[in-house]
Amino acid sequence: MWSSLPSPRRVAWEVLKSWCVAVVAAVAGIMGTTKIRKVLRGKRADGFPVTPPATVQTARGAATVYTYGDHVFDDMIAAIDAAEHRIFFESFIIKGDAEGRRFKASLQAAAERGVRVHVVYDAFANLVVPRRFFAFGPGIQVLRYPAYSAGLRPLSPRRWGRDHRKILVVDDTVGFVGGYNVGSLYATQWRDTHLRISGSAVWDLANAFVDFWNMLRPDAPIQGSGSTDWDPRVRIHRNVPRQLVFPIRGMYLEAIDRATRHIHITAAYFIPDHDILESLLQARQRGVEVTIIVPEISNHVVTDWLSRGFYGRLLAAGVRIHRYRDHMVHAKTCTIDGEWSTIGTANIDRLSLSGNYEVNVEVVDPGLAAHLEDVFARDLTNCTELTRAEWERRWIVSRACELLLRPLRPLL
Repeated sequence: MWSSLPSPRRVAWEVLKSWCVAVVAAVAGIMGTTKIRKVLRGKRADGFPVTPPATVQTARGAATVYTYGDHVFDDMIAAIDAAEHRIFFESFIIKGDAEGRRFKASLQAAAERGVRVHVVYDAFANLVVPRRFFAFGPGIQVLRYPAYSAGLRPLSPRRWGRDHRKILVVDDTVGFVGGYNVGSLYATQWRDTHLRISGSAVWDLANAFVDFWNMLRPDAPIQGSGSTDWDPRVRIHRNVPRQLVFPIRGMYLEAIDRATRHIHITAAYFIPDHDILESLLQARQRGVEVTIIVPEISNHVVTDWLSRGFYGRLLAAGVRIHRYRDHMVHAKTCTIDGEWSTIGTANIDRLSLSGNYEVNVEVVDPGLAAHLEDVFARDLTNCTELTRAEWERRWIVSRACELLLRPLRPLL
C-alpha cells in the first residue's frame, strides 16, 4: 500500500510544475486585462502636470531638476553641441527613433569636430533596436554591454547585473544623471526626473563612467584624474555588481533611519527588500509621515502586482500610497525632512539595489529638497490615494494573484 504512494521528490516536482503553470496563466491574464484597460482608458489629452526646470545652488555647484523629457533632452543636446574636448554618454535604452537619431547625429557631429566621444549602452535593453543603429561613425568609441556577460560562471552574482545607468558628462564641466532613457516616448509621455550638475561634483559622475569603461575595456582605457573636493553634501553613489558593491541601498537605509518628520518617495517599481520595508515601518512607528507615489499601471505590470503584495502592511502602518494616473511615472527620487534628497537610476527593488549597475546622486541641501517637495506636491495632483478600506475590499481573485506571484519577488 505505502509503496504505491508517490515519492516526496515527485510530489515536489508536481507542485512546482503546477505553480509554474498557474504563474504563467496569472501573468498572461494580468497582462491581457491590463492592455484592455489601457486601450479603453487611453491617454489624457492634456498630458500630465509638468514642473519647469529649476536650478538650485548646492555646496558643490549648480543643480537643475528636470521633470519633462523634452526639456532635459534639449539641454543634453545643447551640451553635446557645445563640447570641445570629450563626451561620456551612457544610457540603458537608446531608441532608434527620432529622438535617438537626434542624439546620434549630435554625438557624430561632435566627433567630426575633434571631440573624443565614448558611448555605452546595454545590449539586452536594446534587443528590439536594430544593431546597425549603434554603428556610430569614426571617432566614437562604443562599449556594448553584453546581453549575457556571465561566461562560464552563470551563477556568479558578480556577472548578472544590467547596465541600468543614464549618464552624460561633457568636458568634465557639466553632467546629467537620472531616470530618463533616450527615446521619443520618454520625451513627452513619461513622467521622469533627471538632474543636471555643474561644479566639482561633475568629477564624481565622470569618474563613475571612467571606472566602468576601464573595467570592461582594459584594452582601450580612459585616463582618469583625481579630485581635491571631499565635501560630503553632494555625493555620487554607484552600484558595481562586479565588485559586489551596492552603496545605494545603504544610502537609503541610513537616510530613512535619520528621518524625524517626513519621507517622500517616488518609485517607478516599488518592491522593497526586508530591511528597507522594516525601516519604513519603523519610521512610521516613531511618527514620521511616509508618502509614496507609484504608477497606477506601469510598463511592467507584473512588477505592479509584486508591489501590491506590500500594500497591506504599509497601509496598516499609516503609510500613504498614491497612484499616478494615465501616464507612466518612471522617476526614482526621495526627499527626507526637507534636508536630504536623492535622484538617480536605481529603483527600490532587488534588481536595482543589489543587482544592476546604477548611479544615484545624494544631496544634503534644503533648497534642492524644497524644490523636489514642490515637484512631489504637483505630482500628487495627478494621483489617486489608495485607502486602507479600499485595499481591504479588493477582489479575492486579486488576493490570489498576489499570493501566487509572491515567490517572484527575489527575482525583481
